[in-house]
Amino acid sequence: MKTVSNKNNLQVLYEDNHIIIVNKRAGDIVQGDKTGDTPLSEVVKEYIAEKYNKPGNVYLGVVHRLDRPTTGIVVFARTSKALPRLNKLFAEKKAKKTYWAVVKNSPPKSHDTLTHWLRKNPKNNKSTAFSEEVANSKKAVLEYTIKKKLDNYVLLEVALHTGRHHQIRVQLSSIGCIIKGDLKYGADRSNKDASIHLHARKLVFTHPVKKELLEIIAPLPDDAVWNACL
Repeated sequence: MKTVSNKNNLQVLYEDNHIIIVNKRAGDIVQGDKTGDTPLSEVVKEYIAEKYNKPGNVYLGVVHRLDRPTTGIVVFARTSKALPRLNKLFAEKKAKKTYWAVVKNSPPKSHDTLTHWLRKNPKNNKSTAFSEEVANSKKAVLEYTIKKKLDNYVLLEVALHTGRHHQIRVQLSSIGCIIKGDLKYGADRSNKDASIHLHARKLVFTHPVKKELLEIIAPLPDDAVWNACL
Protein backbone atom coordinates (compact mmCIF):
# COMPACT_ATOMS: atom_id res chain seq x y z
CA MET A 1 0.00 0.00 0.00
CA LYS A 2 1.49 3.32 -1.00
CA THR A 3 1.99 6.13 1.49
CA VAL A 4 1.12 9.59 0.24
CA SER A 5 2.27 12.77 1.92
CA ASN A 6 0.33 14.62 4.60
CA LYS A 7 1.25 17.53 6.88
CA ASN A 8 2.53 15.13 9.54
CA ASN A 9 4.81 12.99 7.37
CA LEU A 10 5.95 15.58 4.81
CA GLN A 11 9.63 15.07 3.91
CA VAL A 12 11.04 18.60 3.93
CA LEU A 13 14.53 18.85 2.42
CA TYR A 14 15.00 22.63 2.77
CA GLU A 15 12.92 25.56 3.92
CA ASP A 16 13.33 29.25 4.65
CA ASN A 17 11.13 32.36 4.34
CA HIS A 18 11.22 32.25 0.54
CA ILE A 19 11.20 28.63 -0.60
CA ILE A 20 10.36 25.14 0.59
CA ILE A 21 11.69 21.97 -1.05
CA VAL A 22 10.15 18.57 -0.38
CA ASN A 23 10.81 14.94 -1.27
CA LYS A 24 7.71 13.83 -3.16
CA ARG A 25 6.37 10.34 -2.60
CA ALA A 26 4.98 8.14 -5.36
CA GLY A 27 1.25 8.81 -5.55
CA ASP A 28 1.50 12.50 -4.65
CA ILE A 29 0.14 14.87 -7.28
CA VAL A 30 1.91 18.24 -7.26
CA GLN A 31 -1.16 20.25 -8.32
CA GLY A 32 -4.87 19.45 -8.24
CA ASP A 33 -6.30 17.46 -11.16
CA LYS A 34 -9.51 15.73 -12.21
CA THR A 35 -9.01 12.97 -9.61
CA GLY A 36 -9.91 15.40 -6.84
CA ASP A 37 -7.11 13.97 -4.67
CA THR A 38 -5.41 16.37 -2.28
CA PRO A 39 -2.38 17.80 -4.10
CA LEU A 40 1.07 18.15 -2.57
CA SER A 41 0.75 21.94 -2.82
CA GLU A 42 -2.18 21.86 -0.36
CA VAL A 43 -0.30 19.49 1.97
CA VAL A 44 2.64 21.92 2.05
CA LYS A 45 0.27 24.82 2.79
CA GLU A 46 -1.20 22.88 5.73
CA TYR A 47 2.30 22.10 7.01
CA ILE A 48 3.32 25.80 6.84
CA ALA A 49 0.07 26.98 8.43
CA GLU A 50 0.52 24.61 11.36
CA LYS A 51 4.29 25.00 11.86
CA TYR A 52 4.29 28.80 11.73
CA ASN A 53 0.82 29.29 13.19
CA LYS A 54 -0.38 31.23 10.15
CA PRO A 55 -4.09 32.05 10.10
CA GLY A 56 -5.91 32.49 6.80
CA ASN A 57 -4.57 31.67 3.37
CA VAL A 58 -0.95 30.56 3.02
CA TYR A 59 0.85 31.74 -0.11
CA LEU A 60 2.51 28.97 -2.10
CA GLY A 61 3.68 29.03 -5.72
CA VAL A 62 4.17 25.87 -7.78
CA VAL A 63 7.49 26.16 -9.63
CA HIS A 64 7.61 22.80 -11.46
CA ARG A 65 6.01 19.36 -11.39
CA LEU A 66 6.87 15.68 -11.24
CA ASP A 67 4.72 12.88 -12.67
CA ARG A 68 2.49 11.22 -10.09
CA PRO A 69 4.39 7.86 -9.99
CA THR A 70 7.79 9.64 -9.83
CA THR A 71 9.53 10.51 -6.56
CA GLY A 72 12.00 13.17 -5.47
CA ILE A 73 12.67 16.89 -5.33
CA VAL A 74 9.86 19.42 -5.76
CA VAL A 75 10.40 23.15 -5.20
CA PHE A 76 7.70 25.57 -4.07
CA ALA A 77 7.89 29.35 -3.63
CA ARG A 78 6.74 30.76 -0.29
CA THR A 79 6.64 34.39 -1.45
CA SER A 80 5.42 36.31 -4.49
CA LYS A 81 8.96 37.71 -4.72
CA ALA A 82 10.56 34.27 -5.03
CA LEU A 83 8.07 32.72 -7.49
CA PRO A 84 8.86 34.72 -10.68
CA ARG A 85 12.58 34.47 -9.95
CA LEU A 86 12.35 30.70 -9.57
CA ASN A 87 10.19 30.44 -12.69
CA LYS A 88 12.81 32.39 -14.65
CA LEU A 89 15.62 30.26 -13.24
CA PHE A 90 13.90 27.02 -14.29
CA ALA A 91 12.81 28.42 -17.67
CA GLU A 92 16.37 29.48 -18.47
CA LYS A 93 17.70 26.00 -17.48
CA LYS A 94 19.79 27.48 -14.66
CA ALA A 95 18.60 24.80 -12.24
CA LYS A 96 20.68 21.65 -12.77
CA LYS A 97 18.45 18.58 -12.39
CA THR A 98 19.80 15.06 -11.89
CA TYR A 99 17.54 12.01 -11.88
CA TRP A 100 18.14 8.38 -11.03
CA ALA A 101 16.32 5.76 -13.09
CA VAL A 102 16.30 2.00 -12.59
CA VAL A 103 15.87 0.31 -15.97
CA LYS A 104 15.43 -3.27 -17.14
CA ASN A 105 18.06 -3.36 -19.90
CA SER A 106 21.52 -1.87 -20.08
CA PRO A 107 21.85 0.90 -22.68
CA PRO A 108 24.18 0.40 -25.66
CA LYS A 109 26.74 2.88 -24.29
CA SER A 110 27.90 3.58 -20.73
CA HIS A 111 27.40 7.31 -21.36
CA ASP A 112 25.47 9.05 -24.10
CA THR A 113 23.36 12.06 -25.02
CA LEU A 114 19.90 11.30 -26.41
CA THR A 115 18.10 13.71 -28.71
CA HIS A 116 14.52 13.10 -29.81
CA TRP A 117 11.47 15.07 -30.85
CA LEU A 118 8.53 14.34 -28.57
CA ARG A 119 4.88 14.67 -29.42
CA LYS A 120 2.30 14.58 -26.65
CA ASN A 121 -1.10 12.95 -27.04
CA PRO A 122 -3.42 14.61 -24.48
CA LYS A 123 -6.07 11.90 -24.94
CA ASN A 124 -3.96 9.15 -23.39
CA ASN A 125 -1.49 11.47 -21.59
CA LYS A 126 1.43 9.87 -23.37
CA SER A 127 4.35 11.13 -25.45
CA THR A 128 5.92 9.52 -28.51
CA ALA A 129 9.60 9.92 -29.43
CA PHE A 130 10.73 10.54 -32.99
CA SER A 131 14.28 10.60 -34.33
CA GLU A 132 13.48 13.61 -36.54
CA GLU A 133 11.25 16.63 -36.11
CA VAL A 134 7.58 15.99 -36.88
CA ALA A 135 4.48 18.18 -36.68
CA ASN A 136 3.67 19.44 -33.15
CA SER A 137 6.84 17.92 -31.68
CA LYS A 138 9.34 19.47 -29.27
CA LYS A 139 13.06 18.80 -29.11
CA ALA A 140 14.12 16.76 -26.07
CA VAL A 141 17.71 16.27 -24.91
CA LEU A 142 19.07 14.29 -21.97
CA GLU A 143 22.39 12.80 -20.95
CA TYR A 144 22.69 9.46 -19.18
CA THR A 145 25.49 7.59 -17.43
CA ILE A 146 25.44 4.02 -16.13
CA LYS A 147 25.92 4.46 -12.40
CA LYS A 148 25.57 0.89 -11.14
CA LYS A 149 24.66 -2.56 -12.44
CA LEU A 150 22.31 -4.47 -10.14
CA ASP A 151 21.37 -8.15 -10.29
CA ASN A 152 18.40 -7.67 -12.60
CA TYR A 153 18.44 -3.96 -13.37
CA VAL A 154 20.72 -1.05 -14.22
CA LEU A 155 20.86 2.28 -12.39
CA LEU A 156 21.22 5.26 -14.71
CA GLU A 157 22.02 8.82 -13.69
CA VAL A 158 20.22 11.24 -15.99
CA ALA A 159 20.91 14.92 -16.55
CA LEU A 160 17.99 16.76 -18.16
CA HIS A 161 18.79 19.46 -20.72
CA THR A 162 15.15 20.12 -21.61
CA GLY A 163 11.94 19.59 -19.67
CA ARG A 164 9.35 17.82 -21.81
CA HIS A 165 6.26 15.77 -20.98
CA HIS A 166 7.35 12.32 -19.70
CA GLN A 167 10.75 13.05 -21.25
CA ILE A 168 12.99 10.64 -19.35
CA ARG A 169 10.40 7.88 -19.46
CA VAL A 170 9.84 8.00 -23.23
CA GLN A 171 13.43 8.69 -24.26
CA LEU A 172 14.85 5.82 -22.21
CA SER A 173 12.06 3.53 -23.42
CA SER A 174 12.93 4.41 -27.03
CA ILE A 175 16.42 2.91 -26.59
CA GLY A 176 15.06 -0.21 -24.87
CA CYS A 177 15.76 0.96 -21.31
CA ILE A 178 12.26 0.81 -19.83
CA ILE A 179 11.97 2.19 -16.30
CA LYS A 180 10.98 -0.41 -13.70
CA GLY A 181 7.22 -0.32 -13.12
CA ASP A 182 6.44 2.06 -16.00
CA LEU A 183 3.56 0.25 -17.71
CA LYS A 184 2.76 3.29 -19.85
CA TYR A 185 6.10 3.05 -21.60
CA GLY A 186 6.51 -0.69 -21.92
CA ALA A 187 7.21 -2.30 -18.53
CA ASP A 188 5.82 -5.84 -18.34
CA ARG A 189 4.54 -5.36 -14.80
CA SER A 190 3.73 -2.57 -12.38
CA ASN A 191 5.26 -1.86 -8.99
CA LYS A 192 3.05 -2.83 -6.05
CA ASP A 193 2.69 0.77 -4.91
CA ALA A 194 2.00 2.07 -8.46
CA SER A 195 5.34 3.93 -8.43
CA ILE A 196 7.94 3.88 -11.16
CA HIS A 197 11.66 3.74 -10.37
CA LEU A 198 12.40 7.30 -11.44
CA HIS A 199 13.63 9.68 -8.75
CA ALA A 200 14.50 13.39 -8.92
CA ARG A 201 17.72 12.89 -6.97
CA LYS A 202 19.64 16.18 -7.03
CA LEU A 203 18.98 19.84 -7.77
CA VAL A 204 21.61 22.58 -7.87
CA PHE A 205 20.60 26.22 -8.24
CA THR A 206 21.22 29.70 -6.91
CA HIS A 207 18.76 30.84 -4.22
CA PRO A 208 16.45 33.42 -5.85
CA VAL A 209 16.74 35.89 -2.96
CA LYS A 210 19.82 35.01 -0.91
CA LYS A 211 21.94 34.33 -4.04
CA GLU A 212 23.59 31.36 -2.32
CA LEU A 213 24.26 28.16 -4.24
CA LEU A 214 22.00 25.36 -3.03
CA GLU A 215 22.59 21.65 -3.62
CA ILE A 216 19.63 19.53 -2.62
CA ILE A 217 19.74 15.72 -2.54
CA ALA A 218 16.57 13.70 -2.01
CA PRO A 219 16.86 10.39 -0.12
CA LEU A 220 15.67 7.39 -2.12
CA PRO A 221 12.38 5.61 -1.39
CA ASP A 222 12.81 2.69 0.97
CA ASP A 223 12.49 -0.46 -1.12
CA ALA A 224 14.80 -3.36 -1.98
CA VAL A 225 15.72 -2.16 -5.46
CA TRP A 226 16.42 1.45 -4.48
CA ASN A 227 18.36 0.25 -1.42
CA ALA A 228 20.59 -1.82 -3.70
CA CYS A 229 21.46 1.35 -5.63
CA LEU A 230 23.35 2.88 -2.72
